[in-house]
Amino acid sequence: MGAYDEPPLRHHHGGVQPIRDIFTSLIYVALCLALLYLLCLTPRGSPENAVSAMLRHVTIASSGEGRGGGGGGGCDYSEGRWVAAAGHARRYNGTACDVKGSEDCARNGRPDTGYLDWRWRPASCELPAFDAAAFLAAARGRHVAFVGDSMARNQAESLVCLLAAAAFPYRLVYRDREPGTRKFWRWAFPTHGVTVSVYWAPFLVMAAGRPENFSVQHNLVYLDTLAERWSADADTMDVAVISTGHWFWNPTVYYHHNGGEVLGVHNLPELNHTEIGFFSPYREAIRMSLERLLGSAAAGRRGRTVVVTTFSPAHFEKEWDDPATCARTRPYEDGEKEVGGIEGELRSIAIEEAAAAARSRVEVLDVTRLATMRPDGHPGVYMHRDPFARGVPERLQSDCLHFCLPGQVDTFNEILLQLLIKKKQQ
Repeated sequence: MGAYDEPPLRHHHGGVQPIRDIFTSLIYVALCLALLYLLCLTPRGSPENAVSAMLRHVTIASSGEGRGGGGGGGCDYSEGRWVAAAGHARRYNGTACDVKGSEDCARNGRPDTGYLDWRWRPASCELPAFDAAAFLAAARGRHVAFVGDSMARNQAESLVCLLAAAAFPYRLVYRDREPGTRKFWRWAFPTHGVTVSVYWAPFLVMAAGRPENFSVQHNLVYLDTLAERWSADADTMDVAVISTGHWFWNPTVYYHHNGGEVLGVHNLPELNHTEIGFFSPYREAIRMSLERLLGSAAAGRRGRTVVVTTFSPAHFEKEWDDPATCARTRPYEDGEKEVGGIEGELRSIAIEEAAAAARSRVEVLDVTRLATMRPDGHPGVYMHRDPFARGVPERLQSDCLHFCLPGQVDTFNEILLQLLIKKKQQ
């Protein structure tokens, strides 16, 4: 018997087929009525055409797409492969939508553009290209907040550019007072009442030392207190996407804020404290964040969607200041690269905490595998403007962590859209 075969109905003498015919007819009638409703009530000139919206939702419902980033009976976006797709990621001009200069690879003179000609094909379904009208419709009247480290900011700026490229007007309504920083930014899309914010909180919990001053050689992290800025605004968030991980690798002292008790350290043997690594602190930070986002009365009242983005690995193949440390121009082939042990453990922790938090109230944006396979998508030396204008330097800082914009991080938002559509349908 096939996976979708049904056993014969034993107590209906008319047989299975007439019942199926009746059921099919009822579906068509319902779809026609819904389409008529949309055609009558959708305002003229609306950016989201009623017919296209209807067809999109019928397609999603029939194909099983949009049912989560890590499986659970629907499309599993976490497993798949990158396939050639000319022009797929050439969807906006990073300069026009004011992305961070170090991620504007085209402006900075990156000569190869083949990294823009790939799309992610999940193993069990198709991932639709980003639809700006669909995203704004799913997020209408809502505050979409990206909370965490610079990968959260990378994804937030990608989303703003994808929406702006579809001719939806927007404005930057808040930015840091400090020149050159992008720790707290907010954009507004007035046609749909949508706001998009980014909150810098590299540990999610309160942290000092290096996160505030790069000249400090280690981090001071308080595991019992969430970072103040985002936690104070948490009740305003309708869609909260948390993303963290990379800062936990650095030398760190972990404290309890109340009383200042040292819990342990990571990679600081000279301080003569217990080495506790970073897996346990990482788990605790995610757990506390989910408790904050799910525990308030506002979470239920606003129908909040909470999303945990899994770890996106870096691709430093040589020293960080070697000009060739991430100079690849193609994705890895199948079997050429596997998810590393540390990266895999961080991914597992995020998935476990999301599953334990509140019985499927948390979505997982599982990007670890698809990001692992894209060593070609980083700025590399093209985090700088025209880095080889005066020849090839012996040493030059490279960015093998963030993604060029436009680029692979746009795929994160393609999956995020499907998660939001799924929540809208529930």
